[in-house]
Parts: sequence; structure tokens; C-alpha cells
Amino acid sequence: MAVSRPDETPAWRALAAHAGETAPLHLRDLFAADPQRFARLSLAWNDWLLDFSKQRITPATLPLLHALWYAGGVPEWSARMRAGEAINHTEGRAVLHIALRNGKPALLHNGRDVMPGVRAVLEKMERFVAAIHDGHWRGAGGERISDVVNIGIGGSDLGPRMATQALAACHHPGLRVHYVANLDGADLATVLAGLQPRRTLFIIASKTFTTQETMQNAHSAREWLTRELGATAVAKHFVAVSTNLVEVERFGIDPENAFEFWDWVGGRYSLWSAIGLPLALAIGMARFRELLAGAHAMDEHFFTAPVERNLPGLLALLEIWNSNFLGADNRALLPYSQSLALLPRYLQQLEMESNGKQVDREGRPVTWAAAPVLWGEAGTNGQHAFYQLIHQGGRLVPCEFIACCEADFPLPGHHEKLLANCFAQSEALMRGKTLAEVQAEMAAARIPEVVVDRLAPYKVFPGNQPSTTLLLPRLDPFNLGALIALYEHKVFVESCIWNINPFDQWGVEYGKQLASRLLPMIEGRTATDGLDSSTTGLIAASRRR
Repeated sequence: MAVSRPDETPAWRALAAHAGETAPLHLRDLFAADPQRFARLSLAWNDWLLDFSKQRITPATLPLLHALWYAGGVPEWSARMRAGEAINHTEGRAVLHIALRNGKPALLHNGRDVMPGVRAVLEKMERFVAAIHDGHWRGAGGERISDVVNIGIGGSDLGPRMATQALAACHHPGLRVHYVANLDGADLATVLAGLQPRRTLFIIASKTFTTQETMQNAHSAREWLTRELGATAVAKHFVAVSTNLVEVERFGIDPENAFEFWDWVGGRYSLWSAIGLPLALAIGMARFRELLAGAHAMDEHFFTAPVERNLPGLLALLEIWNSNFLGADNRALLPYSQSLALLPRYLQQLEMESNGKQVDREGRPVTWAAAPVLWGEAGTNGQHAFYQLIHQGGRLVPCEFIACCEADFPLPGHHEKLLANCFAQSEALMRGKTLAEVQAEMAAARIPEVVVDRLAPYKVFPGNQPSTTLLLPRLDPFNLGALIALYEHKVFVESCIWNINPFDQWGVEYGKQLASRLLPMIEGRTATDGLDSSTTGLIAASRRR
């Protein structure tokens, strides 16, 4: 029997009708009508608080959204993922990143327990991190390693890079961790400019060890190192995270210094694997295991909590409400934490690469909105950039605020002001300011009436912008692990309801194919026959030098 399109289900149609009924309502009126709105529309988990009372919903909205959870088969898809089924059907792969932080003794894939292999890699990482930290692993000249450079791209870069910055307060003293991803030589060159070859270790992170950007940067880094230390030094200054041991050895890396991960670990879900090695070096293996424990705690919550109290499920359902029923085509992620400044970039990949698809699981066109554009910036910087558009730009921009009760770098007078700005922005987006309120405010300030009449329209704020605020107790490895897993499961829930496969990324592959075809043309080794006039013109212009 054919699977129904999500927009043809009774749950979807009921929500569409409900959205029309609630369209005239304003958030300030909903708060005025219900003094208990915050208590009704907030959830606690561990020491977290999720406040979604500023979303444009009524008490009748949530049961309708809960029906969508069941219509999308979220419980069934979750069970299939946990059972190790190949739910990534276009690539024939299981999806078991949850195994990487599994606190239980067994988790099966094709009838075999994957946990012994997972534990073996973690133990190998632990030995290696200890050897770097205590100085047993030294460079070719006998010096201790002071700098680690991770060379990867996409999932082999964004996850550990974001987490390394987020956990800066936990960094191991005396060791600096750097990241290089861009094919642009400026990325690698600026990192290498401040380093000493004798004290530098490179991690080459590529599952296939053939990724163009990663391998070009790796070869350039090897040339930089061997110019001073010679080819034999590669074995003491390079390690690999890969499954292609043949290519690893050909590069000059001892296969014993290669860290394994598996095809059931998708790139954007691989932080928890050996891809997290640079993070483990930055914070120590004990703290890395705390990160895994936080993610596992969120896994258990997601798999066991009813939809009414399920944090990832709730975030997914609210986004679907805003996107598919209120017409929002974007979402602003606004962490009021400088340490989380890279979180919007990380989640851009997780969310838009996962759910940015044009066909559903049955290969039919996706005619319903999926994967809204995600963007954002750390507060309070964003307030002086794009908040003007959110407040008065006339667009529906659902916002997601993230803040911590405690500062990870507690400087007197800073954190309280940061929180005040965060909470004020969500209040302003909800309430807005009417013309009458502006006029009364200006009159109270004894501003002449003629000036009030001229300026008051410019100071009106429509408000009614939906937002959610997630308040964490502190930013530590456990809470960061849980936070990342929260969004992983959110994306999964959305994919179930939208009936799409979130674990492949064919759009990424197409650009790589075209780049391989154009490279010899740009280098002048082949003619540009058969190209469109624009690409031909661009290649010709780039070669005029």
C-alpha cells in the first residue's frame, strides 16, 4: 500500500484548518488571557528549561501537533533506527550514531553487536590522548606536541570545531587545537604561519582518504612539514581518521595510527566517533566521555519520553507548525553564548543537508515545505546586525534563543547583562509596541506633539514573532552533548513527518562531479568543448593572468 503524503493525512488537514482559526490572534493577547501560559507551555528536563510559551499556539494546537507525530510514524521509525535497520534506504545503510554514545552493553547491526568495536576505538583514542598530554608521544626531533591541526571538511570539521570552541573553558593547558577545511590556501596558510613543524601534529580526517579538499590540504601540510624535517618525520606528525588503510599507508601514515569509524556513521553525525579525536585532545578523554554521556542521556529521553514531554519532538513539531502552517521559510538560531558562536553553522549542515530534499521516501516530489533556511549569530552581536529586520522587517522569523544560567567565563558584570538582553529580545519580539504605546511613551518624556506625530510611526513594533528559549544550567561537556543530540533527534522527527530520507546528500555529490570535470579545463589540459557559454567564459577569464 502506498504511503500517504503528509499533507493528505487527517492530522495535517486538521492543523491547516486550525492555523486559519488562530491567524488573527496576537501573542500579547494570549498572554493577557492566560496568566498560567508559561507554566502550561514550558518543559523541564534534568536542569534544562524549554520555554515555548511565546510560540503562536493555543491550548488546542498541541494535541493536533501530537497527532502529526503519530501520523508520521515517529515511534516506528525510531524503533527501526535503534534496531539497526537500513533506514538510509538510498544508500542501503543503517543509521547508528547512537551506538557511539551507547551506555548499554550491546547494540546490534545485521545481527552483530557493534559495541566491542566502538569501545575499542574509544580505548585507542584514550591511549593516544594520554600519550600526547603526558609527553610520551613526541615529534621526530623529540619535542612535545604543542599544536594539533585537524584537516577535514563538512562533518569531519564542523562538529569537532564547533565543540572545541564551545568547550574552550575545559581545554587542556599547553595544547592548542586548530582546524583547516577550506580548499582556499588561505585557510591552511594562516594556520601554519604561527606553528613550528617540530611541535605540530596533523589529524587527517577522511573516511575514504580521497576527499579532494581534505587531501589537497593534507598534501600541502605534509610538504610544509617535510621541507624542514624530512619525509621520515611524517610517521610522528600525522595520524588519520579513516577506513581506507591502503591510502593512509601510501600517504606515509602508519596504519597503527589510523582510527576507524564505520559506514553506519553519517558524516554530520560523526562527532561522537574518532572524528571527535581533536576535541578529545582539546578537552581530555574524561571530558569527551562526559560529552558522550550527555548525548546518551538525550537519546534515552527521546526514545522513552511521550510526545507530550519529548523535547526533540516538541522542537520538531513547533518548526513544522511555523513552516508548514504559518508560512515561515526560515528560522533564526540565536545562542546568547560566545562559546556557541559556531552552533548555527554546525546546525546549518545538520538540518539543511539532512532535510533539504526534493523527493520523498517513495521518490515522489516534495510539494510541502521542508528544511527552512537556518541562520543566526551569537548574541549580543546579532542585535547590532540583523535584529532590526526581525523586529520591523515584515517577515515571519521564528527565533530560537539558547542561554546558560552560569557563565563558562565568569567576568564580573557580564553575564547578567547578557541574560537581560536575551530575555528582553524574546519579550520584545512577542509583545511588540503599538502606536498608542509609542505616543504615550514619547508624551511622558515631554517630547513636543509635532515631533511625536512625525516620529511615532517609525517606533512601532508589530511583535507576534514566535520564539522558543532553551535555558541550560551551564555549558559543559554533558550539556553540550545533550544539546547536539537534541537537534539530531529533532531533525529525525521532522524527516519522519515530511516522509524524506535525512541521511543521504546527493546534492553534495553532484557539485563534486562537475568540479572534477572542470579542473583539467581550468588547468589548461583539456578544451572547454561542450560547456555552456557562462562556464566557458568564466574559465577563460580565470586563465587571463
